Amino acid sequence: MMLSPVFLSFREGEMIKLFKVKERQRELAENANGKLPIKKQSAGELRLHKDISELNLHKTCTLAFPNGKDDLMNFEVTIRPDEGYYLGGTFVFSFQISSIYPHEAPKVKCKTKVYHPNIDLEGNVCLNILREDWKPVLNINAVIYGLFHLLMEPNHEDPLNQDAAAVLRDNPQLFESNVRRAMIGGYMGQTFFPRCI
Repeated sequence: MMLSPVFLSFREGEMIKLFKVKERQRELAENANGKLPIKKQSAGELRLHKDISELNLHKTCTLAFPNGKDDLMNFEVTIRPDEGYYLGGTFVFSFQISSIYPHEAPKVKCKTKVYHPNIDLEGNVCLNILREDWKPVLNINAVIYGLFHLLMEPNHEDPLNQDAAAVLRDNPQLFESNVRRAMIGGYMGQTFFPRCI
């Protein structure tokens, strides 16, 4: 089967990079002199490394590796919205990436307890690209953008927190007041929200 020259040149460039990574790993393993060998990276780790190196984060988003840079498969994204209902809040999301990424969506949880129609009180996030609309062509940047968008424009039509969704739909002013009360910390009904502002 004959491939087009454009496809070949792109694939050859990618293969050269992959061969250089593998060659470097082999050299490090040979030079270890009895030390533990370097762990071979999975395809998921290689793709994640590429995604992270190409990140184009919004100015209100930061990325951190709480387990150190050796554990790329687990990281946190902090979003500090500069507009919308959640203006001034600080929201931390944990990402767990499987070794078969990008064929499986990242597992994302909100570590900050938040009054939000698309994030439940356990931190589960309702974002279509983390579920049925995930495709291997999507990347970490798309997920972070989706989370940022959820904080800018909560969606009452696809809720995890039914109560928050109903308030947003029926009384946006009350929803805004509830968000502010939750962000400054304290109880809302039976639920305690730690301060995140």
